[in-house]
Amino acid sequence: MEKPEFESYKRPNGHDEFLEWLTQLKVEDRAKLLQIITDTEEHGLLVAERMKWVKKIETEKNLYELRSKLANNIQRALYFHVEGSRYVITHGFTKKTQKTPLKEIKHAVALRKEWRINNEN
Repeated sequence: MEKPEFESYKRPNGHDEFLEWLTQLKVEDRAKLLQIITDTEEHGLLVAERMKWVKKIETEKNLYELRSKLANNIQRALYFHVEGSRYVITHGFTKKTQKTPLKEIKHAVALRKEWRINNEN
């Protein structure tokens, strides 16, 4: 199985919500999440699933989360699969509860749709 390669989504308006959010995190939280992404790329999705670095979003097809936790800070980055080893991160957020908030899932779905409209022509 080929190893995943993650990229963030730069919207037509020039915003990259994932990178903008990432730069506002505390240094330790940012480092931890970036390490999770690197480790997932290096070891592959099966290992990442076993290690609980990634998880499928139950309510959606082709929507997943990268999971990072440092002390009580829980960071999530939502992403989808394009093709082959290509994966696109829509955005990230700091999680306050066990469940992934529906508004974050809906936002990721909207960004995925926008990405498709702008990239599959």
